[in-house]
Amino acid sequence: MELHDIWFVLIAVLWTGYFFLEGFDFGVGILTRLLARDRTEKRVLINTIGPVWDGNEVWLLTAGGATFAAFPEWYATLFSGFYLPLLAILICLIIRGVAFEYRAKRPEESWQRRWETAIFWTSLIPAFLWGVAFGNIVRGVKLDADFEYVGHVWELLNPYALLGGLVTLTLFTFHGAVFTALKTVGEIRQRARATATRVGLVTAVLAAAFLLWTQADKGDGSSLVALAAAVAALVAALAANRAGREGWSFAFSGVTIVAAVAMLFLTLFPNVMPSTLNEDWSLTVTNASSSPYTLKIMTWLAVIATPVVLLYQGWTYWVFRKRIGTQHIADPVH
Repeated sequence: MELHDIWFVLIAVLWTGYFFLEGFDFGVGILTRLLARDRTEKRVLINTIGPVWDGNEVWLLTAGGATFAAFPEWYATLFSGFYLPLLAILICLIIRGVAFEYRAKRPEESWQRRWETAIFWTSLIPAFLWGVAFGNIVRGVKLDADFEYVGHVWELLNPYALLGGLVTLTLFTFHGAVFTALKTVGEIRQRARATATRVGLVTAVLAAAFLLWTQADKGDGSSLVALAAAVAALVAALAANRAGREGWSFAFSGVTIVAAVAMLFLTLFPNVMPSTLNEDWSLTVTNASSSPYTLKIMTWLAVIATPVVLLYQGWTYWVFRKRIGTQHIADPVH
């Protein structure tokens, strides 16, 4: 296996880690509007992800940086052709971070309600747009002989990509509901489980349609195995949630995300961005990659840095592992 193949796999792992981790905190952000009945319950939901949401976003920075360094042609084409949706995601992530930090800075209810509304929308919009973006990457876009995107932005809103957006939106919301049930106590835990069941059933229908469409269009034997794993894990997550086994349900919902993302990258390889105009104009792991020397240096850096990051983030989750409820929310002091 060549270094550019290895880095394709590593970038797939980074995106998988990002969707697994950021997926549930996007879901919790969405549930602040759908699940919480009052402002105290909203504080409970926000507190479940308060210590970890910013660490989860490190995976996005790493995935973007690795793509830029390992496959600069892919990075350039992706960020120029998908400029508007990626800019919308970036703006949402900026506002979302500010909302988490500023929400409790003033005691006025109107002030806090506005930031809580911002958390909802800036969680929902990226959760949808990431599915749209990756749907277009897998489906292929209009690339010319210079590997430049020559289509229009509204062409990215095709039925396949929009279905992908609905899948990521519902799957992340389900993942977040299961995480909420795992991290809370009392009535909010019971409602989170009920919400996970309802959202999970919708997710199952949408995900099955999207993954089967992907398999029929671009799949092979390996992607079929990933599809089967994603479907089986989602069914297991629903069953575990119904049985009140939140830990197992969260693990299986995570496996669903891992298997689904793996399937997308399996159907993509060896391309990194197919051209719908001419197969010879597609970006591949070969023509989009950096020099072997650059990839070699990156590999050594990854070997050294990755275990440190994983240990630190794992320690963070261990420290903040306990459940919380409305009884743990103190009166605000200003």
